[in-house]
Amino acid sequence: MPTMPKPTDASEYVLDAAQRATLFLDVMRQRAEQYAEQAEGIAPHVLNFRAELVCDGRTLPRPVNYILARILPEEGAAPDPQMRPFVVVDPRAGHGPGIGGFKADSEIGVAMKAGHPCYFVGFLPDAVPGQTIPDVIAAEAVFLEKVIALHPEAEGRPCVIGNCQAGWSVMMLAALRPELFGPVIVAGTPLSYWAGVTGQYPMRYSGGLLGGSWLTALAGDLGAGTFDGAWLVQNFENQNPANTLWTKQYNLYSKIDTEAERYLGFEKWWGGHVTLNAEEMQFIVDDLFVGNKLAAGEIRDDAGTVIDLRNIRSPIVVFCSKGDNITPPAQALDWILDLYESEDEIRRYGQTIVYTVHDTVGHLGIFVSSGVARKEHDEFASNIDLIDVLPPGLYEAVLTPREEETHRPELVGGDWRLRLEPRGLDDIRALGCNDLEDERRFAAAARVSEINLALYRTFAQPAVRAMVSEPVARTMRELHPLRLQYGMFGRSNPFMAWITGAAAQVRTNRRPAAPDNPFLALQEQMSRQIVRGLDDWRKSVEKLSEETFRQIYGSPVLQAALGIERGSNRRPKAAPRSLLHRLLVEERMKELRADFSAGGIDAAVIRSLLHVSRALGSADERAFEVIRRLRKAQKARDRLPLDQFKLLVRRQNYMLEIDEEAAMAAVPGLLPDRPEVRRAALEVIREIVAARGPLTAEAGRRLRRVEAIFAPTTPELSGPAADQPAREPSKVKAVTK
Repeated sequence: MPTMPKPTDASEYVLDAAQRATLFLDVMRQRAEQYAEQAEGIAPHVLNFRAELVCDGRTLPRPVNYILARILPEEGAAPDPQMRPFVVVDPRAGHGPGIGGFKADSEIGVAMKAGHPCYFVGFLPDAVPGQTIPDVIAAEAVFLEKVIALHPEAEGRPCVIGNCQAGWSVMMLAALRPELFGPVIVAGTPLSYWAGVTGQYPMRYSGGLLGGSWLTALAGDLGAGTFDGAWLVQNFENQNPANTLWTKQYNLYSKIDTEAERYLGFEKWWGGHVTLNAEEMQFIVDDLFVGNKLAAGEIRDDAGTVIDLRNIRSPIVVFCSKGDNITPPAQALDWILDLYESEDEIRRYGQTIVYTVHDTVGHLGIFVSSGVARKEHDEFASNIDLIDVLPPGLYEAVLTPREEETHRPELVGGDWRLRLEPRGLDDIRALGCNDLEDERRFAAAARVSEINLALYRTFAQPAVRAMVSEPVARTMRELHPLRLQYGMFGRSNPFMAWITGAAAQVRTNRRPAAPDNPFLALQEQMSRQIVRGLDDWRKSVEKLSEETFRQIYGSPVLQAALGIERGSNRRPKAAPRSLLHRLLVEERMKELRADFSAGGIDAAVIRSLLHVSRALGSADERAFEVIRRLRKAQKARDRLPLDQFKLLVRRQNYMLEIDEEAAMAAVPGLLPDRPEVRRAALEVIREIVAARGPLTAEAGRRLRRVEAIFAPTTPELSGPAADQPAREPSKVKAVTK
């Protein structure tokens, strides 16, 4: 039952509302001044960490506006020189750089907390004239070479995080220069641009509904060769009109006493508009967004080399969210379906792919949410070496709270336990993917885009370029609606002159309404109605857009005119299969068969561990923590380097994949005659297996088989029974390399 208003409620609410309005206008004034200050900066950013310049991309043989900076640790918090560096690459998608290190709980923050040296790849507001996407990728290669040279003691190549638009450029470079990379983490990154789910995520229809990329070319020409990133920001805002037009501002107004600092901090990044060369943006739209050429292997570098994502040798970690309407799970993951026909093919290419799907967080939350940083990004940073040595295959990263663990919780590094569960392509399909009809529709839209772009370039582009000079283009950029909203509340507006003094007076005499004031409840109810109305409008527009796209580009007449074969069962975009690769795999399998009896005790221990682990079904961070502690206890000269350990794991895993029985039958021949060495090796195996708790029946049987191989004449070394807790770890330190 609603509370009856008191006689003073109305006057109390009116005073509160007026004061909040004054303070709101003052925050708008501060936002405008902040925007102007950022725009005047030489290298504006929102990094929350001290940094020093390592390499300026403008000085490279192929100059670009990108820079490499070293993140400086806090006093007394020097990173471990043996830990691999982390390199965070920020997206150049209309906003300025720094979102990867926006605050303490961020990708950079959690990596530094884990002890890793950290680097940041950012960019200046304006592109170098003539720079291209291949130039940017070449610069990123130089940056990684410098990072590697600065950390000769590090175990493993750098872990590279590519956020949003930076993710695809990082993946392209990793395909061209795989030797530069440790694990690659792509967060909120679109890689399969046509993919989606009917009735959801309509942004993928935009290119077709606008007639293709000719509008991109027009925007570049109206900018005199420069594409204004403010248009990209506006595209993001158009996806959620309720938030853009109402919720963001109302949230500030309704919580004006507590929300101003957070609001201004975010707006500092959101309003830091940057530019791209028209050629860069045309490449992005033609080859990626509309053309969807990356996963299909249809993009070549300047030397003519095909960019094939199957060439990436490092583990790929894909982080996406069901709440992300910019890069939904299908766009983040369906490139796997474009490249591979089965999980076995993933393994044959030697690729390790790990994905995790958040249930609710939005696109920006993937980078800026403190909760996400403390959970997903923290676990990736803490367990990156575990991910690096995983055998090839497809895995899902599953996180469970540490407090729920009853077995060896001290082996869990943070607040969450990471478990890597094997998955199949059907698990990816279950998240949403196109059917053949949808693929044909997008293929038709791509053909229409090519035709319209050619028509524009032939008949309209010369006239547009002749009419637009650099001063005209600069003026049009300043008149962009997103920029005008800052100017409206800035110093150039004489009607804002009174706000500073009035706001100071309001803060001195602030009298907020009581929380139970019924007029506040009415205000909230009205806000919810406005949001509901804007959401309903968005949904109706999205439904109309989807139906229009499907009807136009699903037309048999249009598809026939464009050369789309409706009778074919072949997908329009699918990576080509390689006969040479199949022959190389067959040769490699013959070599591995011949080496079943080679490798000594190191190979025997790893092969036996993998044999038992295959019955456990997942990789657990607790088992790897035991391995890490055992390695740390060894002398440096006796310790197998991480990259060699990774190669050994992969080699032994392939042997088990080829013929598990024959590979295990060869293990006794790998062991030395000295019983104390065999016992120590067996203790290591049991200590690692014991870390994750009770064994399944099959895992127990396999462990007993391993015990019989390593110590056939020592019955007292019987292992833990199936489905019973494994024995607590021993104090054995004399382990093998």
